Amino acid sequence: MADEKPFKIAIVAGEESGDLLGADIVRALEKITGRKIQLIGIGGRHLQELGLRPLFDGSEIALMGFSAVLRDLPRLMRRISQTAAAIAAERPDCLITIDSPDFSLRVAKKVRAAAPAIPIVHYVCPSVWAWRPGRAVAMKPYVDHILCILPFEVKALARLGGPPGTYVGHRLTQDPGVLGAAKAQGLPRDLSEDRVKTLLVLPGSRRGEVRRLIEPFGETMSVLRQRGHRLRLLLPTVPHVADLVRTSVAGWDEKPEIITDAERKWQAFGKADAALIASGTVSLELALSGVPMVSSYKLDPIARVISRYLVTTWSALLPNLISDRTLVPEFYNQYVRPENLARQLEGLFADTGMRAWQKAGFAEIVRRMATERPSGEIAAGVVLGCIKRANRE
Repeated sequence: MADEKPFKIAIVAGEESGDLLGADIVRALEKITGRKIQLIGIGGRHLQELGLRPLFDGSEIALMGFSAVLRDLPRLMRRISQTAAAIAAERPDCLITIDSPDFSLRVAKKVRAAAPAIPIVHYVCPSVWAWRPGRAVAMKPYVDHILCILPFEVKALARLGGPPGTYVGHRLTQDPGVLGAAKAQGLPRDLSEDRVKTLLVLPGSRRGEVRRLIEPFGETMSVLRQRGHRLRLLLPTVPHVADLVRTSVAGWDEKPEIITDAERKWQAFGKADAALIASGTVSLELALSGVPMVSSYKLDPIARVISRYLVTTWSALLPNLISDRTLVPEFYNQYVRPENLARQLEGLFADTGMRAWQKAGFAEIVRRMATERPSGEIAAGVVLGCIKRANRE
């Protein structure tokens, strides 16, 4: 089987999280088939380590906020056309688009028009259950299957008339780093008032997020110090915003330890008493690791206005949505207030009902998200099934 020609897989992954998911599928495809995987498309450092030579830097499509998208719309449209044309010309065995739906699904639609025989799988269901539900049925002509990472999304797609979906779980549920952090979090912990508290500070993986949150996060640390807490601050970040983070925290009263190494990140998760975060995927990483947290976010000005009319979900945090209860407090825009954030964190430093509520809820999330096989293997099986059906047709 190893002597067979490589599978040619096209991938479109702009976000750091999507890059990780894509790498997970590629490794699983290699394991299941015993064949080499030839990659084309767009991806970050994890996919590049597996041989991808991206058409362009994936950070160009990792824009966050309506203002950024509108400002760069002409360039984004050119990149969509460029990407779709390159993929259609290569005639891959399958196109896998990952998250970033405003970009990746437009690429998928153009590829389907140019090369209808190429099967298309989208990984990470767009949040049609939360806003703009008409997107579900709109995807059906050009997406053959959706890989869902939330347990309730398969039924939501069926109810809304979208493409078929498969719950693959989440790669994080089997991630060695997460499992190691969860084990460390499960050990007895000193929660005495006068101890040095270890606090994770996670201001986001996008430059805009960091710029909007780094100042109130720094002020929150100052408030905690003023209220008598001794702190050890750990700030895991990703390489493409590390320099911005270093510059931005230079004026903090308490300097954080900046971490870019993945192994040290998970060690920090295991040591942390609590975390202050930018709302995003990291909330699920922390929940599965068992780290109590407080979440916040600041939208760009245009997004603030539009979100009032388009967003219908009751929470923006995955731990809250999966558990179907308010486990983690969320604060947005003008409510990102350091005095409040500091007091919320104090409720997690000690052996409080708030801390116990989160810990119990996180254990329930682990149970609800469990799958019999790793998510990458389930996802790879769906991809192979789509390829086989396309070859029969």
